[in-house]
Amino acid sequence: MRILLTGKDGQVGFELQRSLAVLGEVVAVGRDECNLADADAIRTLVRDVQPEVIVNPAAYTAVDKAESELELAQAINTVAPGVLGEEAAKLGALVVHFSTDYVFDGTLERPYLESDAANPQGVYGLTKRDGEIALAAATSQHLILRTSWVVGAHGNNFAKTMLRLAAERDVLRVVADQWGAPTSAALLADLTAHLLRQWQSRPEAFPYGLYHCAAGGETNWCDYARFIVAKAVRAGKAVKATPDKIEMITTADYPLPAKRPANSRLDCDKFKQTFGLNLPHWQSDLSHILNQIL
Repeated sequence: MRILLTGKDGQVGFELQRSLAVLGEVVAVGRDECNLADADAIRTLVRDVQPEVIVNPAAYTAVDKAESELELAQAINTVAPGVLGEEAAKLGALVVHFSTDYVFDGTLERPYLESDAANPQGVYGLTKRDGEIALAAATSQHLILRTSWVVGAHGNNFAKTMLRLAAERDVLRVVADQWGAPTSAALLADLTAHLLRQWQSRPEAFPYGLYHCAAGGETNWCDYARFIVAKAVRAGKAVKATPDKIEMITTADYPLPAKRPANSRLDCDKFKQTFGLNLPHWQSDLSHILNQIL
């Protein structure tokens, strides 16, 4: 199998290089090899590589910065997936694309289903939602995985930020009224490899479409931070802000340019039942990542 992988230097892309290597030849590209804001460059890349599968974890993910960089976010998050889909359709290739909980407004009282209406509240979520639509319109052979709160041993993320701040400050104040499930880049990469094995064995009967894919359970950012720091303490790391010094605040106490969904919980039953794969609890999933970071 010949696989084209974008975003090789991102959290998920980095792990995908590992997980996909056993399936065949992986042509992994980053910004230096292909500017995803350039549609012509994308078309040239796909035509040169001639992949059987395109895996696209690459995205414009600077949530707050996106509010002032609409055109760039649109180019990478909306136009690029559509172009990849168009080129894939010409080759009969599968496109695996990653999306986000930010396509929802976060107002529901329950976890979101794939069938729930998307209502993004910021540019990032809007461009990612439009990217889903563009890809689906371009090719029926697509797999869109919506996930949440991605964290990895490689790259920058909330866990690493909390560890750094806990070592520097006596007290941390973290938002406690936004709920979701931290999901490791390694888990997403391993699940993707499993899905591609299933596709390889039955492409004619493969259940293409949109799926929610996140770790099990739920938490808020404050309890998530406490879990991270508690793990660091048990590992013997020196911290000033111990878990009991991490204080709860509200979203209103920490205003940011882009609005965050209060409820980022994703119902993943469709994914689990369709593919027969288990999604571990976020604490178990995250512990493996923290062991690498610490």
